[in-house]
Amino acid sequence: MTGNPVAPGADAPGFLAVDSGGSGLRVAVGTAEHGELGRRQTREPVRTGPKGLDPEHLMAQLVPLVRALSAETGTVRLDTAVVGAAGTATLGDALRAELPAALRRELGVGTVALAADAVTAYTGALGFRPGAVVAAGTGLIAVGTDLARWRRADGWGHLLGDCGGGAWIGRAGLEAALRAWDGRAGGSRGLLASAEEMFGPMPELPGKLYPRPDRPAVLASFAPRVAAGAAEDPVAAGILRDAARHIAEAVAAVCPTAGEPLVALTGGLSALGDPLLLPLARELAQRLPHARRVPAEGDPLYGAVRIAAQLATGALTLPGDEKLLRVVITKED
Repeated sequence: MTGNPVAPGADAPGFLAVDSGGSGLRVAVGTAEHGELGRRQTREPVRTGPKGLDPEHLMAQLVPLVRALSAETGTVRLDTAVVGAAGTATLGDALRAELPAALRRELGVGTVALAADAVTAYTGALGFRPGAVVAAGTGLIAVGTDLARWRRADGWGHLLGDCGGGAWIGRAGLEAALRAWDGRAGGSRGLLASAEEMFGPMPELPGKLYPRPDRPAVLASFAPRVAAGAAEDPVAAGILRDAARHIAEAVAAVCPTAGEPLVALTGGLSALGDPLLLPLARELAQRLPHARRVPAEGDPLYGAVRIAAQLATGALTLPGDEKLLRVVITKED
């Protein structure tokens, strides 16, 4: 996904693309002419505080990365930035209020697009074509567009939604393990054995799980065990069929109804393989016979780069949205 490594001229307008998620920041710089020129990343996620995503913490990580990248690549004038961040749609008020001015002050960026990570995932996967993309990893959100407006489904977090995502699958698997421990219907002895191997005695599980700030990731870590047992365990197979149904429902809720829209799956959940992907393919074919399933072309950072390149030339073709994709132009002080 990296563009031509030829260094731009000193006066060439550059762009900054950012992907902020649960594993940290990934940053790319480039120019509309040369494309992406270099990447760097951190391993620390942006903090969430009383105001939602913390713009000061994001900037503290971002500025050193960008300055190092600009020096390496010769991208000395950053006019445009696209920041795609997990949680922007629901926890991004502080980012929307403070980040454009901070980027102007620290890096000289005048045009900023603030995007939900689902939008950058969409653009990385499908580019600027109508369709629907489900970003499925620890959580799950689906977005779709007919290029006139955006639609989203789920993405409500592991307590209220993210149905079919990694944390949802892991939680369902652990519930089946606890049912087996109790002797209740719907339990799975196989998942109980896997859970005890991974977490220890079941009576200690709530104390290990509930206080953890990374609870969704811990739940999601059990999802591969559910998939591994699906071939021989009807309870595990049923959990993955239910996950496939939830994912397909989210895609169907956002997919354009006219034409032949494209549908792509992004995120780490695809690593669960056939136990999830085969029932998902059946569900999608049943619910969206007019849509065409395609592999994702790239990741969310690639999507941020694509948006930044269009924005830098004044030719952005994606629809704006207050929560999902907002462009802000700031002036010098």
